Amino acid sequence: MAEVAKSGAELLREIRTAAPPPGTGVFWWLGQLSIVVKAGGAVIYLDPFFDPWDRRQTPPPIRLEDPVFADLVTVSHGHADHLSPASLRSFVSHSPHTRFIAPRALAGRMMQEGGVPQERLISVNAGETVEVGSIRVTALKSKHEFFDEDPALGFPYLGYVVQIGGVTFYHSGDTINYEGLLTSLRQWPRLDAVFIPINGRDAERYLRGTIGNMTFQEATELAGELKVGLAVPAHYDMFVGNQEDPQKFVRFLKAKYPSVPCWVGPAGQMVPFPARA
Repeated sequence: MAEVAKSGAELLREIRTAAPPPGTGVFWWLGQLSIVVKAGGAVIYLDPFFDPWDRRQTPPPIRLEDPVFADLVTVSHGHADHLSPASLRSFVSHSPHTRFIAPRALAGRMMQEGGVPQERLISVNAGETVEVGSIRVTALKSKHEFFDEDPALGFPYLGYVVQIGGVTFYHSGDTINYEGLLTSLRQWPRLDAVFIPINGRDAERYLRGTIGNMTFQEATELAGELKVGLAVPAHYDMFVGNQEDPQKFVRFLKAKYPSVPCWVGPAGQMVPFPARA
């Protein structure tokens, strides 16, 4: 099992009281591709996944029964470790002001399975930008082996560029590094942090129904070419048989793009970004 720095009430208290200065943010990795960011006084959960599955290699630092709170929750796609109905219901119950963003193709599931009220849900497609208070979110298409675009509903896999409190970050959701992604991300002159998967893909996993993501090399190239403020590899702890060693990302990034900082550490640890010299 992976290490957990803080959990439960202690972690939620830290999230509530954290006050990063303007132009900076803090984040907490919660295992897999689940991230909490606080910046500009707002709390944003990206793909919250609190379910205590026995197969998880990182135990969730936040439990389904914990009194979670957020200004915004984003969901990147419909796989159960990204769209967790039980986790969404935690926010619906405990945090009545939370708004939710998800692909338009998932609006029905968000409401029916996650219990998200229609008036609190913002459904988007790639290329669309929405604002929730002071939070500005732009959706980009992701390619989870395939784009799987629906002619009526759009792309079911999305990543999000979020701008808040003078910082800009990218949460890719599950994706491979497709042609055009780097160009799309260069619309933002400075990405202060990127949260990207590195568990990779191969024929054996694909044949047993495990859809793949960027390899650690591909994720390194993306973060390095963008010259991000902080590169955060994730989605490597996963389940047995679908894992990767994050130190491979760390070593390759240091070797090829030594000026780009990165972070790998325990779940539930508060990390400031962008990295400062």
